[in-house]
Amino acid sequence: MKQDERVELTVVGSINVDLTARLERLPRPGETVSARQFLRSAGGKGANQAVAAARLGAQVTMVGAVGDDEIADEALAGLVEAGITLEVERKEQTGVALIYVDSEGENEIAVFPGANAELTPRSVGGAVLSQLEVPDEVVYAAAADADFFALNAAPARALDLEPDLLVVNELEYETFSRGKLVAVTYGKAGAALFENGREVARSGAPTIIAQDATGAGDAFTAALVVMLLQGASRERALQVACVAGAWAAATFGAQSSLPTGDQVALWLD
Repeated sequence: MKQDERVELTVVGSINVDLTARLERLPRPGETVSARQFLRSAGGKGANQAVAAARLGAQVTMVGAVGDDEIADEALAGLVEAGITLEVERKEQTGVALIYVDSEGENEIAVFPGANAELTPRSVGGAVLSQLEVPDEVVYAAAADADFFALNAAPARALDLEPDLLVVNELEYETFSRGKLVAVTYGKAGAALFENGREVARSGAPTIIAQDATGAGDAFTAALVVMLLQGASRERALQVACVAGAWAAATFGAQSSLPTGDQVALWLD
């Protein structure tokens, strides 16, 4: 596949509203800390990765669920703005993420899954990307008939599944390590690709002043998937993914921080 072709990708995953507070430091148990900024925005790992892939040029379909409530349209706003085709169920309450971000860009996140936990399993063809903020049955169904199945195993738990591409950070890798091709991220140290336990590519990450780690893993995952589907070499795909993740970490917010292809190009060698 030529790298200038527009790839098609279906993302099966979570759709949330993010409630984010910026703090000087993260609170200790039982402690109240004043926030210096508050942001309410669209989020969810599935939606974030769908938006990231669309901004990088992919033609994206989003399969997910939101509530039959007053914040559902808010959760979908970023997907709509990105021109993503929606296959979305409406039931119960929309998922919500409560996010604290400190002055160093580190975060703590609590997620109420809401409708994401009730998403109906369905068969999906073509290239598919999923995460683990939806039930296991949804992930298994999405993988069953996919021509290419990528899984970002976050939040990490073990599944009886070997995706074509597994994306995890170094802690998640301890819980889930099965994949024909496995990408492991190491934060500031970049990322590596493994095949049959052997390292086949490695890339450093750009030096940044971290603002917010929220969405950085989603930007990395989407960029790696899109580049591999475009036919890029593993080395180049990993380099682009590391740049996309760094760009997101250097920018406050989740979907608002996800870079376009032109923005990624500014930081590439």
